[in-house]
Amino acid sequence: MEQCVSCPGDMYANTKHTYCMQRPASFLSYEEPLGMALACMSLCFLLLGVFVFGVFVKYNDTPIVKANNRILSYILLISITISFLCSFLFIGHPNIGSCILQQTTFGVFFTVAVSTVLAKTTTVILAFKLNTPGRRMRWMLVSGAPNFVIPICTLVQLVLCGIWLKTSPPFIDTDTYSEHEQIIIVCNKGSAIAFHIVLGYLGFLALGSFTLAFLARNLPDRFNEAKFLTFSMLVFCSVWVTFLPVYHSTKGKVIVAVEVFSILASSAGLLVCIFVPKCYVILIIPDSYSLQKYRDKSHY
Repeated sequence: MEQCVSCPGDMYANTKHTYCMQRPASFLSYEEPLGMALACMSLCFLLLGVFVFGVFVKYNDTPIVKANNRILSYILLISITISFLCSFLFIGHPNIGSCILQQTTFGVFFTVAVSTVLAKTTTVILAFKLNTPGRRMRWMLVSGAPNFVIPICTLVQLVLCGIWLKTSPPFIDTDTYSEHEQIIIVCNKGSAIAFHIVLGYLGFLALGSFTLAFLARNLPDRFNEAKFLTFSMLVFCSVWVTFLPVYHSTKGKVIVAVEVFSILASSAGLLVCIFVPKCYVILIIPDSYSLQKYRDKSHY
């Protein structure tokens, strides 16, 4: 023909460019290899989190569980487990509910997890760093004042997510540019600024937790978990620092896969670095970290 006509947005031209064909809708589904692999990873880590939680509940009265603040450990385990569940919101056909819950659930429960690590680190510093604490510092430690970090930090994140949903909430969108022969159904973030503010606040908490844990890493380590907290937050920060450039350089379903992988990697980093060493001690070498042996060694 002397004059060509472009196909509509929901169609594409055949190889000979003689007519237009309908473009099928596509999304990150459980049937395709990438979605199936991410779903299997999520399920495996979820089962690992449930197993660790069961170990901590069963051995609730052992010295190593007591020394690492049982309540904070349970809160951290629950938030990590729910974070693994969040990844299932990204797989499958998007809808209004999943689009809204994807970012808000992920942001809130990751904030709970990171603020719990911050509270645990603060408790470790108060317990080991203050050799001759004053009455005020002793009261802060005994009363569990560091635990108030969790509701305060989470409340700030809830306010940020509420403003995001009020002003420009996520919605279902179609990507007609990433792939020539398919229309990609995706969840549009709504406000990119709000999305980055939520991530930035989470990064600020993670950086603060990493800094405190790094400063406390050389404290007495028989019952001190500051080294584990330092390494876990290093993994967490590394994952999300890598996430941002990769996220902005990909398109289509790969964006969703990158976000799911970042959620799984950072959550698994917290779970493995903080709790797996404790489970090893509890299940494999329970006598080596007993309170009596620690007292005998200290006396010797």
